[in-house]
Amino acid sequence: MKLLENSSFEAISSRLCVETGESRILGRIESYSCKMAGDDKHMFKQFCQEGEPHVLEALSPPQSTGATSPSQLGKSMEDAENPLSDKCCRKTLFYLITTLNESFRPDYDFSAARAHEFSREPSVNWVANAVNGSLFSAVGEEFNSLGPELWNAMDQEINLQGCDIYSYNPDLDSDPFGEEGSLWSFNYFFYNKKLKRIVFFTCRSVSVLSGYGRDCLDNELDMELDSEEEMDGFTEDRFPRALCV
Repeated sequence: MKLLENSSFEAISSRLCVETGESRILGRIESYSCKMAGDDKHMFKQFCQEGEPHVLEALSPPQSTGATSPSQLGKSMEDAENPLSDKCCRKTLFYLITTLNESFRPDYDFSAARAHEFSREPSVNWVANAVNGSLFSAVGEEFNSLGPELWNAMDQEINLQGCDIYSYNPDLDSDPFGEEGSLWSFNYFFYNKKLKRIVFFTCRSVSVLSGYGRDCLDNELDMELDSEEEMDGFTEDRFPRALCV
């Protein structure tokens, strides 16, 4: 997996790291190529020792109440009652796990993640509504301008209508985002098989009392101050102050 440069994602991610009264929002959007090379091939061979790439593994149902996964549509009532009736092949599962490792290294290792910790989401619209609802509740009116930019940038990068969408929903015992002070989180993978690319959108809200995420916000503030200083220097070079005599 290789992180792909995307200036729009970098700008949006910086705007998704904000402090809102009693909580901090820490969001990030990244694009990854699914083309394997070097270490990826070695890890994939190890991963395949537990099962062939084409083997299907059961996923958990979406976390939403009453949501129906795409593969459950049109199934019999008996099939629909099976909570693990949605599946994905092990190769796709490898991509999801490797994306997590690339995005969160060296802080977390997701190599032990299993298929039941992932879900396939019903549709782009459903995910967009869930994300917009969470971020609007947290950020408020400021998200009205950011939201359209966010989804437009993602569509240009990954072609949302051509994606299968997965989410990572670990249990409490293995949740890496379950630190004290964590309020909520989401982790969505927009996988376009044709483009061999995944856009990963992760976001969490933590209590300001926990102190977690302070470094992220400090870094964003430092970047803003550096930018302002560069502009001030540029102005002074073009329009030097008059000397007092």
